[in-house]
Amino acid sequence: MTTAEITTGGLSETEHRRQLRRALVASTVGTLIEWYDFLLYGTVTALVFGKLFFPHSSPIVGVLEAFSVFFIGFVGRPIGAAIFGHWGDRIGRKATLIVTLLITGIATVAVGLVPTYASIGIWGAILLTIIRLIQGIGVGGEWGGSVLLAMEWARTTKNRGFLSSWPQFGAPAGFFLANLAVLFFSWLTGDQFLTWGWRIPFFLSIIMVGIGLWIRLGIAETPVFQKVVEEERIERVPVLEVLKRQPKQVALTAILRLPEQAPGYLFGAWVFTYATQTLGFSRNFVLIAVLVQAVAAFIWVVCCGTLSDYVGRKRMYMIGCVTMGIFGFVYFALLNTKVPGLVFLGIVVSGMAVMTLYGPEAALIAESFTPRLRYSGTSLGYQLASVIAGGPAPFIATALFATFASSLPIALYILGCAIIGIIATALLTDYTNKDISEEYDRAQVAQPARGTAD
Repeated sequence: MTTAEITTGGLSETEHRRQLRRALVASTVGTLIEWYDFLLYGTVTALVFGKLFFPHSSPIVGVLEAFSVFFIGFVGRPIGAAIFGHWGDRIGRKATLIVTLLITGIATVAVGLVPTYASIGIWGAILLTIIRLIQGIGVGGEWGGSVLLAMEWARTTKNRGFLSSWPQFGAPAGFFLANLAVLFFSWLTGDQFLTWGWRIPFFLSIIMVGIGLWIRLGIAETPVFQKVVEEERIERVPVLEVLKRQPKQVALTAILRLPEQAPGYLFGAWVFTYATQTLGFSRNFVLIAVLVQAVAAFIWVVCCGTLSDYVGRKRMYMIGCVTMGIFGFVYFALLNTKVPGLVFLGIVVSGMAVMTLYGPEAALIAESFTPRLRYSGTSLGYQLASVIAGGPAPFIATALFATFASSLPIALYILGCAIIGIIATALLTDYTNKDISEEYDRAQVAQPARGTAD
């Protein structure tokens, strides 16, 4: 087999380019839909669920209880990473991604059907918790496969940051659509939004899932995975194998996400609570600001992924960590002025700060794992961060503000996450512009120098 055939699966250059375009569209649209589903829940949690499912609690306690249910989705994500990482490394990226899309989409529609406390009491919150867990499991298996679907079709080693940033584009784009849907139906239904209007964005998910399935059914398996199959290197239990052979990479890729994911869920979900209840801004003002934030974010994320191809994955990510550590203080300084223009600016720019990390992150994490274990390792590393960073972040911020009545401890929390992220990133090997189609967990034992240059 020639080098070209190893890279492209034996396809002609024209056919390979066509499959690459399909893979990029499939991974981007798929992650857009998945994140629409998952992040829609966060927006509605901050605006609606505390009032409808925990009505007898004080406003601050109701928010804490609602975000506790929100957190359950993050608990489900590592579970999904283990389940679907296993199958993604055994039966392939494509088939696994079809299943994750279905699970997440069906769970999202189910959220829109849950009766409130007024109808069935505490059972409404219990049903929300179960559905949110299922939704988290689906999302947990989605991200790793989407990144690999794009990255493993790369013809050369020099544009993986650019290619893998397109699935990352799907997250802010999905966030944009989620907030646009909430804003539109908030305006359309007016006073009825809390009664039934909030349910419509969840129901719309079924249309998006149908589009996503149609796209994903038309793609081919990645050449890298086909090569693993042809060489009979499929592991029987890849999740256990990656924990055995690459535990350092799993741990570090989870920890390095702290400065990206914790602030990300503060800037995108918790800000609704802070800006409306503490600063006194209207729901629609914050929704519009977050919409503009998402637009700025999905433009910037691809730029940062592309930059990582030139300056190096680790270096670019560390730049993002430093930026985030400083920005936390700037962010709250802008919001606490209560000047509408400055608050709007702070909310918008916060998305770009997160994307400086999120852009290079996909390739940085995925490149750290050897091909036959890549879906499992990438998914586990990425999704374990949801338990230590994304899920607890709104809860921690709410608790800190309730305790100290100040945003300074929250900015210090963001700074601490940034410092930890720099340390974790420094301990990883940088595979920017190196061959990742060969097995390098075993190769490193025989050839310690292979792929270790930063």
